[in-house]
Amino acid sequence: MTKGIRPRRSILYMPGSNARALEKGRTLPADGLILDLEDAVAPDAKRQGRIEIARALENKAAYGGRELIVRVNGLDTPWGHADLSAMAHTGADVILLPKVEGADTVRRALHVLDLAGAPADLAIWCMIETPRGILRAGEIADTERVECLVMGTSDLTTDLHALHTPSRLPMLTSLEICLLAARAARISILDGVHLNLDDEAGFAEACRQGRELGFDGKTLIHPKQIETANRIFGPSEAEVAWARRIIAAHEEARAAGKGVVVVDGKLIENLHVLEARRVVALAEMIEAAAG
Repeated sequence: MTKGIRPRRSILYMPGSNARALEKGRTLPADGLILDLEDAVAPDAKRQGRIEIARALENKAAYGGRELIVRVNGLDTPWGHADLSAMAHTGADVILLPKVEGADTVRRALHVLDLAGAPADLAIWCMIETPRGILRAGEIADTERVECLVMGTSDLTTDLHALHTPSRLPMLTSLEICLLAARAARISILDGVHLNLDDEAGFAEACRQGRELGFDGKTLIHPKQIETANRIFGPSEAEVAWARRIIAAHEEARAAGKGVVVVDGKLIENLHVLEARRVVALAEMIEAAAG
């Protein structure tokens, strides 16, 4: 079971320098918002982006239960240090680091955040989007305060000299290495973006593939992708009903002193009960957020 279970079905990138977009994010049904200072903000707008994000987070309550993540520029850029210092005490839930290639990248960022007075429990997410990052995914996932890996499949495809294909076959090895790293560290992991906004069927298929592989959710580039991601990555009514049956049967068997539980001819073990409880907890959180 991952640390701090919470819905992360849909995590939407939003340009940090666009005040209107940041305000619109308060009404969108995404589980989380990435307030972006990196790719979505031009070099001459980085400072304004910090100002707009800090201003938006002054009214954090207006975002409801949405997880608020700030993606900063890397420390090897002219803006990374200032981004971390400015975002350290804004109230963001998470700092997302781009192009992480090892534990040292995380530790350097934590040092800057600590010097700037960031809360000691401010979470770190890491973009895994380079070949070296893939090869060091286990090291990165195990680093202090890292709570989620985020796949940067667009940059990775370029670095691999690979092609964007409907099956994403060129990505599967990288995706699975990172999944193994995240699950071994008991943290979350998010699938990369789908760039073709007109390809709704392809996006849905990519979501289904990501769910089947084991991802917690998908990063998004447009609000129109939220509903599909929420539906596919969220537990269905049938899955929740089955999970509740497993839990109830296990409780009944334990009360009766029975060591074996069978539901519809299927042997139920402790691992199934743990997964059932995770599914139910997730479903209840989604329902509470919607209601």
